[in-house]
Amino acid sequence: MRVVSLLPSAAEVVCIVASPEVIVGRSHEDDYPSAITQAPILTKANTTFTTSADVNKQVDDALAQGNALYDVNVEELKRLAPDVIVTQDLCEVCSVDLMTVQRIVKTMSPAPIVVTLDPQCLADVLQDVVNVGKALGMMSEAEVARQGLQDRIDRARKIADEGLAARGGRRPNVAILEWVDPIFPGGHWTPEIVHYSGAEHTVNRAKDPASGAGPSFAITDQTFLDSDPEIVIICPCGLDMEATLKELDIVKEKREFNGESWWEIVLRKAQKVLVVDGNQMFNRPGPRLVDALEWLTGLINDRPDIIPPNFPWKQLK
Repeated sequence: MRVVSLLPSAAEVVCIVASPEVIVGRSHEDDYPSAITQAPILTKANTTFTTSADVNKQVDDALAQGNALYDVNVEELKRLAPDVIVTQDLCEVCSVDLMTVQRIVKTMSPAPIVVTLDPQCLADVLQDVVNVGKALGMMSEAEVARQGLQDRIDRARKIADEGLAARGGRRPNVAILEWVDPIFPGGHWTPEIVHYSGAEHTVNRAKDPASGAGPSFAITDQTFLDSDPEIVIICPCGLDMEATLKELDIVKEKREFNGESWWEIVLRKAQKVLVVDGNQMFNRPGPRLVDALEWLTGLINDRPDIIPPNFPWKQLK
């Protein structure tokens, strides 16, 4: 079996079902598990990271002009002759879009199976494990992996329910930001994870947490501050903690609120402020969303025993 992954979460789903060696090609962002980094890179971004604000403008301009955000090395993809390509139809900003993949596959002979991931919530992520397992001919392995993730979710939710009962039903107001300039509060599965941990994602609630909250969207700094979060988690999509801290230093200089930036106000008013590696956690709709749930559940309910070892986070306040 020869598999090409065109987004990081796809690689992670494949590797929870099968050996990493099945991945013969990957996107430029696929980096976990580390064993897959031996496979050739097939994509590149047409934007260059400078600052959060500038990247947001680059993306907006490219979409407005109808320009692709990513390129695919079509000749190398054909040379690799994959049996399966795993791609996505969730976010046109995040990785190569489905229409591009379908157009390329039409020129390939034999044509590979295309598995499209479009998860909106945790249940969808678990179903993606099954769907990938079916395409790989590894249904029994996929079901074992899916059940293992479900068991961990159930354990985290039980701990959260116990913590919630001990607090008399009070859910702390938690805000998770997946971009800082402009501010994008977490969408899709993020409000669900917050809810399952025993807290509330007031800045962007889901009508039904189990169904997801839909795509993230930009809000004003004032709107964010008005949501009055007790716990703020900065987790920008695609940025590790070092890059995130640099971005927050830039944001700090934009003092638009009586000489203070929104970031300085958060540091002053919030009870807890934390930074998480957003390149690895919360933003990739794969198996490690369960790690994120366990981490947040441990944080909210003072249960460090459930936090996965080596989870990448830092508390600033």
